Amino acid sequence: MSSRPPRAGTGAAIAGVALGAVLILAAGAAGGPNLLANPNLVKGAGNSPDAWQTQAWQEGPEYSTYRWTHEEGRPGELSVTNLKPNDARWAQSLSLTGGWYHFSAELRAQNVGNSATGASLSIMEDGITSSDLKGTTGWQQVGFYLKVGPRGADLELACRIGGFGSLNTGTVYCRNIRMERVEAPPAGAQSLFDLDKIRKESAEVPIGSPWTLVATFLFLVAVSVLGWRTFGQTLAPPASEEQSRRAPDRQAR
Repeated sequence: MSSRPPRAGTGAAIAGVALGAVLILAAGAAGGPNLLANPNLVKGAGNSPDAWQTQAWQEGPEYSTYRWTHEEGRPGELSVTNLKPNDARWAQSLSLTGGWYHFSAELRAQNVGNSATGASLSIMEDGITSSDLKGTTGWQQVGFYLKVGPRGADLELACRIGGFGSLNTGTVYCRNIRMERVEAPPAGAQSLFDLDKIRKESAEVPIGSPWTLVATFLFLVAVSVLGWRTFGQTLAPPASEEQSRRAPDRQAR
């Protein structure tokens, strides 16, 4: 019984398949593509990186300053320095379809106050944020998972220092900012947010039952009627005064 030698190229084909499987596994481990615009912060001009804008509660260089650092061959960095207590950030506008997203970045804090919201990566809506850094730290990875409803949403992602009603001073540095679409958060994941649920809970609702509103309306109507009657009686002269006016006329006759 004779054995045939393998055809030329068979070993290369097997190696190619194996290499492809390895690359697919590596891509899955590293996460999906970064969906942010200008994610490496290398495009732009002057101090204006493409797709990113500065925002603040209190505008003006006496409150906050902003810097974009970028060197050839290296990812760029964004930084915000609050000279006075403020909520300031670099932000990018997003239009998202429904599903789960993972937001992450490397942040570093410098002289950030401990008594208010520190340096964070956040969505500009109702406390959707990573953990915040305070004091002076080295580079740390932060992030959160966000579920967007089937109708999608327009949002703003921010590299930020300070927060709503929680103004702070100091500097935040941001780099390697990412937004990835995921099937679902992994087991044990922290910082999970459901956008539709948050918006529903924060929506204004009428206070009281319909019967309470009807009773309030009837009470106001009754007060108005009583007020007009009282006002009319005040304008009319008293009966005794009217009789005294008519008495001289009768005597003259």
